[in-house]
Amino acid sequence: MDRIKNPDTRRWLIVLTMFIAIVCNYLDRQLLSILKPEILTHYGIGDLEYAWIVNIFLICYAVMYPLGGMLVDKFGPKKVMLAGITVWSLACIGGGLSPNVWLFTLCRGFLGLSEPVIFAGQIVVVTLWFEKEKRATANSLCTIGGTIGAVVAPLLIAWLMRLFSYWQYIFIISGVIGLLIAFCWIFIYKTPPADLLRRTVGSGNKAGEGVTQKSFTFGGLFKTKTLWGGILIRLISDPVWYFCCFWLPGFLRNMGASEGLSTNQTLDMIQWIGGIPFLFGAIGGILTSAWSDHLVKRGRSSLSARKIVLISIVIIAPLCMLIPSIGKSVSIPFAWRIGLVIAIFSLVAVLCLSWLYTLPVIFAESFPIGNVATVMGLCCGAGALGSVVFNQFAGSIPENAWTALFIVMGTLHIFSAFILWKMVGIEKPETVN
Repeated sequence: MDRIKNPDTRRWLIVLTMFIAIVCNYLDRQLLSILKPEILTHYGIGDLEYAWIVNIFLICYAVMYPLGGMLVDKFGPKKVMLAGITVWSLACIGGGLSPNVWLFTLCRGFLGLSEPVIFAGQIVVVTLWFEKEKRATANSLCTIGGTIGAVVAPLLIAWLMRLFSYWQYIFIISGVIGLLIAFCWIFIYKTPPADLLRRTVGSGNKAGEGVTQKSFTFGGLFKTKTLWGGILIRLISDPVWYFCCFWLPGFLRNMGASEGLSTNQTLDMIQWIGGIPFLFGAIGGILTSAWSDHLVKRGRSSLSARKIVLISIVIIAPLCMLIPSIGKSVSIPFAWRIGLVIAIFSLVAVLCLSWLYTLPVIFAESFPIGNVATVMGLCCGAGALGSVVFNQFAGSIPENAWTALFIVMGTLHIFSAFILWKMVGIEKPETVN
């Protein structure tokens, strides 16, 4: 316990706890995409109904992101994140116990309402506990939990499916694990000591829990160009990542089915290769975050360093456009086609996660600490809203007509890079909120 009292030790323990919580967060949402065939068969529904189940989650997710950010700024990250972890765990258990598709969809809605608060809270925690030259790396080590969850999910879910034979049990087990994490969070998170706060945010107050510091009013935020830039960036770039999370496993399983593979064989395939893009994305996201921190240490301004990294990585984006032609090619053996699709999605995941890991740090360094969670919530809510529209588009067209879908995906981060360069900067309020 003496070592935990040391702020340097505690802050990394907090990062570890948030990492594990986010692993569970993504595991819960990946349950739906990986077990899609079993769930659709159980409830007697098709792809269009599946798209609506995903959209109920995303709509609730989009609505709760800004509300969750405001709650974090008002009540502090500890209480709000505890509530979020608890509710999403209960929602996951409820999904496993649902007797019909309507209750199942309702539980996915509660999952969407509860999951965003950890991300709004996470960037506040990282900003309070870490100096600028360590902040992007620390944030990426938390956020990588989502990617590791996506990597582990195919292996763990396929193993549990064989062990229990009923997909409902997997939902219940995942929810129970989340409740255990919530219990641990109660004892692990503490407000940073005053001397550390002076180094991280220039204040000895308990930021996030009644901080007295120059900040924008809620209406004042909407007069800043950076907030609108952040909203636009997330609105048009987030759908690429959500597509990878919600549609990639099913896309790969459908490729296998078109080659005559059985349901079990496609599940085997996903078990061993479905997590590869997420693993590469996580590694790439951490490396680009560390690169931006390195530029800060070398004397670059923090905002300039983050922008250089994110704009440089956009060169990957057009690779998305190649996926439909590769997937439908009759001249390329199936194993090679799968390998190429996985390779391209791996690079796209590096792009997506580099942006998702570093953008919150940009928001944290562009606004006063008292506004960070609200800004994060508004921008990420816009990202979820954009993903709702994109997801409905994906669900409404046949998979063999997805060429236009991938062309659009290949351009979204290019537009985002232009917006980042032109609209995002340091915002300073003139009055105290």
